[in-house]
Amino acid sequence: MSQKIVVTGTDTGIGKTVFSAGLANLLGANYWKPNQAGLEGETDTQLVARLGNLSADRIVPESYRLRAPASPHYSAEVDGTRIDVDLLQVPDTRERPLVIEGAGGLMVPLRCDALYIDIFERWRLPVVLCASTALGTINHSLLSIEALRKRHIAILGIAFIGERNAETESAICDIGRVRWLGRLPWLSPLTPDRLQAVFRGAFIPNDFKP
Repeated sequence: MSQKIVVTGTDTGIGKTVFSAGLANLLGANYWKPNQAGLEGETDTQLVARLGNLSADRIVPESYRLRAPASPHYSAEVDGTRIDVDLLQVPDTRERPLVIEGAGGLMVPLRCDALYIDIFERWRLPVVLCASTALGTINHSLLSIEALRKRHIAILGIAFIGERNAETESAICDIGRVRWLGRLPWLSPLTPDRLQAVFRGAFIPNDFKP
């Protein structure tokens, strides 16, 4: 059975899609985003394919593609559909590892009666928690860690995104009793070659093994 990892975040817009691109490239993995909310411009799947240099056969199509850039439950309502959480089954990608990206944080609703964390609990896959290094991240990170532990979801570790903040990063890892996986700085310009080079210097493939 190939390695499967869920990438989630403490909030929306912290950079977990860019992280997912770097991780898929680093591990030689396939990529799957179960639900895409917002179809204007480059989607998350397209961004990961471009930044991670992933060929088409390494992209697992989204289960739901929703037009409105909003919470999946509302975006589905706008589209006149309802997300069937029972259909969100982890794809079988035995030939390669699989990186699965959630949306926003753990409590993002897929429906009014189903949150992303409910799906993660059912899947029983190890999670990488992406966290910003900015002000407020200690609270957001520790709440997310507590929520995952309450559901008995394995945490591989925490990946920080942003400028170096050693005191904050150490506090989260020490208080939350989680492993520090590394830190991805904000990159400008953000190009595939630069992301992959920086990612290889910031993260160790073996750290992502359960």
